[in-house]
Amino acid sequence: MNSDKKRIVELEAKVTRLESLVEKLLDKIDDLTHRKNSRNSSVSPSKDENRPLKTKSLRANQGKKVGGQPGHEGSTLEMIANPDSIIDHKPEFCNHCGDDLSDQPATFILRRQVIDIPPIIPEFSEHRIFQKTCSCGQHTKASFPNNVNSPISYGSNIQATIAYMHTRQYLPFERMSEFFSDVCNLKISQGTLCTLLKRFAQKAQPAYELIAQKVENEKVIGGDETGAKVNGKKGWFWTFQSQVATYITFSNNRGTATIDENFPKGFINSILVHDCWRSYFQIKCKTHQICIPHLLRELVFFEERYESQWAINFKELLYEAIELKRDLTPIQYLNPILQRDKIIERLSVLLLTSVPKNRKDLCAFHKRIYKYREYVFPFLFHDEVPPDNNASERAIRNVKVKQKVSGQFKTENGAQFYAVIRSVTDTCIKNGQNVLAAFKTIAVLQPE
Repeated sequence: MNSDKKRIVELEAKVTRLESLVEKLLDKIDDLTHRKNSRNSSVSPSKDENRPLKTKSLRANQGKKVGGQPGHEGSTLEMIANPDSIIDHKPEFCNHCGDDLSDQPATFILRRQVIDIPPIIPEFSEHRIFQKTCSCGQHTKASFPNNVNSPISYGSNIQATIAYMHTRQYLPFERMSEFFSDVCNLKISQGTLCTLLKRFAQKAQPAYELIAQKVENEKVIGGDETGAKVNGKKGWFWTFQSQVATYITFSNNRGTATIDENFPKGFINSILVHDCWRSYFQIKCKTHQICIPHLLRELVFFEERYESQWAINFKELLYEAIELKRDLTPIQYLNPILQRDKIIERLSVLLLTSVPKNRKDLCAFHKRIYKYREYVFPFLFHDEVPPDNNASERAIRNVKVKQKVSGQFKTENGAQFYAVIRSVTDTCIKNGQNVLAAFKTIAVLQPE
């Protein structure tokens, strides 16, 4: 009898172990069937094992038809009134009888224009200095211009074009060298290209510092960072940007040391928009705005992985807040808004609602949002504050494009030169300025 009881106890213990094992295996299956990807988390698209369906978008249906929207101005190729050259085509013989028409008057009936680019031929300019003797006997010699400081050098247009192709068109050095050889009939080695880019970045340094000052004093600033390979080692590009200026810098550090080095005073008069990377919360600023799409992607994962009603409710609340943002007029932000008050109240209720303790990632998300609850809805109180950090992501995405086209950066100095020139590039774009024209203005300067 005792042996039977012992056997039962052993079997019950075995069943308990098996039940625990089955539960772990089921969790493992759920993990494998509900993987994180770029549409339900902050995982980058390049790390998606299988690209998620594009139908699973965070963007709500706006009710707009596909294609150009009403009021959108199109563009078409148009003729000019005064072309550079006119080529007349007159008949010489009659198509019917073959008689000579060369002495007959011609009547204009139709015109067509062709736009083309002439062959590019390098232009060599020789600077000569002379000496004159005054009646007093003093010899006076002329001086070379400031930008003519060697026996032979490349002009400002070439320097500007190199910077433009490097940071705006993302071309690698080999293809830039090929471009100048094939298109411009000018041989420039890759080493020379590197030297000219360094010189251009030095000339652009004053503009770069002005951009930093402009960003530092803005009311709303967005921040973001992305990893980048430099000679095979991991580094980081950071951006801090506003509606009119973009500041980009390279660093080996993803922590607050980089921020303190570039903006030691912080952004004391600014609202800082960013994701939940902890370094941003160490910056001195007026307040923070957490990127709502980042939260939505995490909530989508919890909904798919755990079928969490809490996540569903939170996601619906965020969508409702975004919709309210679209409907508000600038004057309404100054007045009490009942719908906004209800949204804030519902957030408080959600954060007081517990989530399953065995869902560690969901619990961690709940704890994080509770800690940063004041930074979820500032965009409902300030007209100029967006609910997302899309502008910063666009400003830093060019680094990834550059790497995909050109590969890794070879040196840290080269990475920083790119950051300086790209800051000027993006700032020009934001202000509707011609990037190449701005580069030509910088190229004629002398490096400090």
